[in-house]
Amino acid sequence: MPPSRRVTAVENRPSPLPLWVRGDTNAFFGLGVNVLVNVLTLTGLCLSVLKIPGHVVFHTILPALGIALIAGNVYYAYLGRRLARREGRPDVTAMPYGPSVPHMFIVVFVIMLPVYLKTKDPLLAWKAGVAWAFIIGVIVLIGAFIGPYIRRYAPRAALLGTLAGVSISFISMRPAGQMWDHLWIALPVFFLLLVGLMTDIKLPGNIPIGLAALLVGTAIGWAGGAMSGSAVSSAAGDITLALPCLHLGTLFSGLADASPLLATAIPLGVYNFTEGMTNVESAAAAGDSYNLRSVLLADGAGAVIGSALGSPFPPAVYVGHPGWKSAGGRTGYSLATGAVIALMCFLGMFGLLGAILPVAAIVPILLYIGLLIGAQAFQLSPKAHAAAVVAALVPNLASWAVGQMDDVLAAAGTTATKVGEANLESSGVVYHGLMVLGEGAILAGLVLGALVAFLIDKRFVSAGAVALAGSVLSFVGLIHAPKVGWDENGGVSLGYLFTAVLCGVFALTRPAARVPDAAERELERLHGGGPAAAPPEPAPAPALAGVATGTDPLTGPGEPGEHPGGASAAD
Repeated sequence: MPPSRRVTAVENRPSPLPLWVRGDTNAFFGLGVNVLVNVLTLTGLCLSVLKIPGHVVFHTILPALGIALIAGNVYYAYLGRRLARREGRPDVTAMPYGPSVPHMFIVVFVIMLPVYLKTKDPLLAWKAGVAWAFIIGVIVLIGAFIGPYIRRYAPRAALLGTLAGVSISFISMRPAGQMWDHLWIALPVFFLLLVGLMTDIKLPGNIPIGLAALLVGTAIGWAGGAMSGSAVSSAAGDITLALPCLHLGTLFSGLADASPLLATAIPLGVYNFTEGMTNVESAAAAGDSYNLRSVLLADGAGAVIGSALGSPFPPAVYVGHPGWKSAGGRTGYSLATGAVIALMCFLGMFGLLGAILPVAAIVPILLYIGLLIGAQAFQLSPKAHAAAVVAALVPNLASWAVGQMDDVLAAAGTTATKVGEANLESSGVVYHGLMVLGEGAILAGLVLGALVAFLIDKRFVSAGAVALAGSVLSFVGLIHAPKVGWDENGGVSLGYLFTAVLCGVFALTRPAARVPDAAERELERLHGGGPAAAPPEPAPAPALAGVATGTDPLTGPGEPGEHPGGASAAD
């Protein structure tokens, strides 16, 4: 071969993507600690609340969860690396993945605990939870074929706004309270995270900020007497090796009486794929446009695999992709999180880690994620849609507030029903209205946010369609109702229906749609490729890019309206 041809061949050879970059260390300590806290929590709930025997928790549930986590994280890392090669850039961040926090509490307190209290049989409660997780997974798999169409037409303010509502309410508020319980530990950790992740300041020797913050918080906690050496010694004795195996008998036994599980499994399955959809939109706004169907198929498969192995805790794509991306994470942090957490599940090390690491040194990372997601909803939505972002936030805030009230009443040995809603309202507590508003909060936020955004744009036909959807969803109980059924909340359904009629009346006047300003068109060009901006010219593939076909091995050529890079043409 002539020398010139050899040089050309070398120049055109794709550069390999690194498995690990420095930013992966920061992201790993952030996401890994987040998942660690959630697994510690679900372990404690199984042992102390449900009284499930330790050998079932440590030899079946945790190993099953470990397999689901490592499979999911490896797959999402693969999706990230494939996207990086397709688009010819090394800065793609994998989607974060772990046990779903809302599902974790719902399966314990709504599904398994009532069975345990009624039968006093923790194993029967466990079987019900495993069956529930399987049903959730199947619904998410179905949602993988519906979600892309919703994402194609829903305004970004609605998608990101409802995600911000989840992040602020359920990801940030509890950690914030835990921080202020031990602020002498937590605030220095939070300070280091903000400096290292939101500024360009580097620590001496480029020490990863996530590791430094955790070490500083742990050192302060131990020096201040917040931790106990005897607890560490006791927890070390629980370490054991357990590998997963199939528990199809447990699954089929739970599915034998599946009808009572559907009332929560259906809306929670819808919640799961809606949250996954908004998380994919959040990642696209941050610059990484994933194929939604691929993400949701893996999400549902993780729940099905975990339940077949005996885990009642379905994993899910996490809120927080922009945070890990700004921390410098790429794909290695996902691989490392899956591998390390799975190893800990197989070894039963969560009791030991809970005794070593102060909670106040761990939870500041969750508040940081809340700040990022909340800010992103406003920064990457059109300025005119700010009210739509707030509207999408509100149902999740209502759901969180009602949960807090219910927990307080339960601690006092009573319930809202026993106290009486009239008594609560006479004390200034709007319990019933907030409860109705917060039921099905993710989906309700999407509906309200989209309705407000379309009204602002004077797109009354689209607004009417959203209002009709809200009427149907509330009538069957998927939003604004405690369970799925028929005519679950006729009053709310009627309110949405009347709104749809008003939208039709205004549509007859044929008003001119709102014209996006220059800043909004530029925002769409940079982050959405939406209809307000012409699609960018294809750039020549640099040396990093491999063969870009735009074809997904799971879903074929892509979602409706999707460009080869994965972004929806209508977003």
